Amino acid sequence: MDNNSLFSEFEVVSAKQWKQKIQVDLKGADYNEALVWESLEGIKVKPFYNVEDVEGTVGFPLPDTHAWQVGQVIYGGHPNLANKKALDVLKRGATSLIFELPDSEINWSALFQNIPLESTPIHLSFHFLELAPFQKLKEFIGEKPCQIYLHLDLIGNLAKSGNWFHGMEQDHQILEEVVQLMDGNPSIGIISVDMGLYQNAGANLVQQLAYGLAHANEYLNHFDHVIKDAIEKPVVFKVAIGPNYFFEIAKLKALRWLWSSLASTYGLTKECHVLASPSKRNKTLYDYNVNMLRTTSESMAAVLGGANTVCNLSYDALYHKDNEFGERIARNQLLLLKEESYFDAAVKASEGTYYIETLTQQLAQKALELFKQIEASGGFLNELKKGIFQKKIKEASAREQQFFDEGQLVLLGTNKYQNPEDHMKNNLELFPFLKQDKRKTLIEPILEKRLSEALEQNRLKDE
Repeated sequence: MDNNSLFSEFEVVSAKQWKQKIQVDLKGADYNEALVWESLEGIKVKPFYNVEDVEGTVGFPLPDTHAWQVGQVIYGGHPNLANKKALDVLKRGATSLIFELPDSEINWSALFQNIPLESTPIHLSFHFLELAPFQKLKEFIGEKPCQIYLHLDLIGNLAKSGNWFHGMEQDHQILEEVVQLMDGNPSIGIISVDMGLYQNAGANLVQQLAYGLAHANEYLNHFDHVIKDAIEKPVVFKVAIGPNYFFEIAKLKALRWLWSSLASTYGLTKECHVLASPSKRNKTLYDYNVNMLRTTSESMAAVLGGANTVCNLSYDALYHKDNEFGERIARNQLLLLKEESYFDAAVKASEGTYYIETLTQQLAQKALELFKQIEASGGFLNELKKGIFQKKIKEASAREQQFFDEGQLVLLGTNKYQNPEDHMKNNLELFPFLKQDKRKTLIEPILEKRLSEALEQNRLKDE
């Protein structure tokens, strides 16, 4: 430290001295029982952190050029209507577009008409797998400058639905053909990894990181053997951000660190692209305006954790169809953070903080250990087909659900401070609870479920 600094006249205080002072102030109470708490991931959180906690560790800073985009999801089933909406939201502050594409009949010219592709990052989320639309997309793009992410995630579809699109071999064949088709255009990312599924199903943060990394490794390992160097393109990690603010910041930092380590073993140099959205797991049907507070803090965590694109969740997304008011509020939450709260300039504010850097180290280390166990057991697909991940996520989900049911995990307006005058039965445009389709699947799917579902169903019956 500079001897002329403001703090040069103060003596350095060690962690041991701080703890001794705290013990005196506790007047006989046990330090560990009174002030140390343990997270769902088994991480013990201390009441204070100092430089000693990060000595000998290596940080993973964001590049100086890192910036984040305000994302907007748009249903692309009707290209002309989707294009009209896209142009409108770009005028209203969105800087990146995420098109949800339900079928293969896509008119790319109509969908992208007048959209400045050279300056607007585009995410395309396909709910199908056919080669023809990608061939037409390649023809449409030609030599146009653009930044497009295709979000192809065969394994994510298997995990979520329990089935491949067509079959394992055919799915991988189509994916390889898409990779070859887009080879030579570095502006088009192809692979994505849906980590949000694990969070929304109840996985803890270590599981999310380890499963996401193992999920990505399946693609890297496949293409390393089949099409060498074919995926030297940014891989998109779709991440759901939960309510544990500092832990979620550390989760994203740990994700980048883990990805960098994994990618380097394959000789890849591209950084991953993190597309972050608030979790659905802690969102509620009753006292729904509190969802705005939840999504605001979760979006803040996404930015400070280093997300490339943040796409907010509307406060009424659980029970209302897409609507202009809900989407405008969600978008404006991000714009307020970016333009009026200076989160555009403060994107690197969490770097170097003792607490977050320590959490990042612990989450990364625990996730890496779990990742190694997965690989030693045969890899992600092998564990998924055996139902191991499904079992582990259910266990983690049940533990979190127990905390919610016992009131240790509080959702205001839901399991604490309920408003008895709050009625929702006549406001439901969407079914807000877990749907279980009775259909044959190859494997048990990983199912998303909110913490408050059982409580809300009972309240609806009593209205």
